[in-house]
Amino acid sequence: MTAILADPVSEVVAAAEKLLTRRTGAPVTLVDPVDLGGSGRTIVLRVRVAENPFSLPRTLVIKQVREESGVSGARAVDPDDLAGDSRSAFLREAVSYQFATALATDSRPGAELLASDLDARLLVLSDLGDATPISALLEHSDSDTVTNTLMAMAQALGRMHAATVGREEDFTALLRRAEVAHCDDTVAEQVERAVPAVPRLLSDILRVDVSPDLTDQVARAAKLFESGRFRAFSPSDLCPDNIIVNDEGVRFLDYEWGGFRDAMLDIAYALVSFPGCLCSIELSEDRTQAMIEAWRAEVVGMWPALADDNVLAARMVEAQLIWVWLSTYLFLPENHTRIAAVREHHLSVPRSEALTQRWDKLARSADHAGNTVVAHHARVIADKIRGLSVG
Repeated sequence: MTAILADPVSEVVAAAEKLLTRRTGAPVTLVDPVDLGGSGRTIVLRVRVAENPFSLPRTLVIKQVREESGVSGARAVDPDDLAGDSRSAFLREAVSYQFATALATDSRPGAELLASDLDARLLVLSDLGDATPISALLEHSDSDTVTNTLMAMAQALGRMHAATVGREEDFTALLRRAEVAHCDDTVAEQVERAVPAVPRLLSDILRVDVSPDLTDQVARAAKLFESGRFRAFSPSDLCPDNIIVNDEGVRFLDYEWGGFRDAMLDIAYALVSFPGCLCSIELSEDRTQAMIEAWRAEVVGMWPALADDNVLAARMVEAQLIWVWLSTYLFLPENHTRIAAVREHHLSVPRSEALTQRWDKLARSADHAGNTVVAHHARVIADKIRGLSVG
């Protein structure tokens, strides 16, 4: 992170000063902007509050979404999803932060929203401090620390889920007030395209035919984005680059796709090693079970059905299946633009390695749940990908 004085940065700082001055009724001066790194269309800065008439925090984070669109640095996105509707993405993020800020402090998944200007696409957030990206902890720590970090992440997800059960109407009302109630879920739209596309990819590239039983299970799993028994709020973009650890614990960043979906999707996203990118972490059976139990301990009071190991195992396979399906849709084809977008992540591995690990992991989970259809196909597909020479 470096201090910067570029012209766009000056514009963002000036806009934030104007917003906060209007909000507090007294002049606010922001100095010493530091670039925290954003995507191609986003500027994210830390600034110091030089004049602080109303006890604003000493430092703030400013995020502005610019007009131009591009590939997010956090995960792979379909070109079809980059149609330039950055305003809708910003509004959804503003609403998500507004919703999350209303939660109790110990349940809040990330920064507090202090002010927003919807027309300027500008957010002023609390500063989470000099946090450590979870990717760095997972890459450089010893085995016990990695396990503890992953359990802490699972607990943080569970606390967020438990705190937001039954509050979907509140979130929808905020979307409606911001005039983005029509805004669809970008990830769900990707999944909708992936469901019919993957069997063709598997046939054309791997010479694997998918049985009707498996496609039926995939179709049911895809419905977790629009329905499901365990709905709760999710930031949605849960790549390790968007997860940090500070003195208060695990925190989640970037809510552009935030919304309600089946909470099983969030914990399963981590268990198949972040399928929207090419990140990979070692997930032994003991480590996997530790993460599941850490998450379940937080949510079982809200969803007593998850106390049943058989119910939990079956639902976990369902959620993992749709993520592995989507990951295959994203990364099995040689889409160099998409692959390059996630290649530089700290935990990135070659796509054949990532896909093989994900299908292998799905096979083990399906075995545990007694789902022979998924287990058989997952092993066949993993073996075929292992035989490919792809980077």
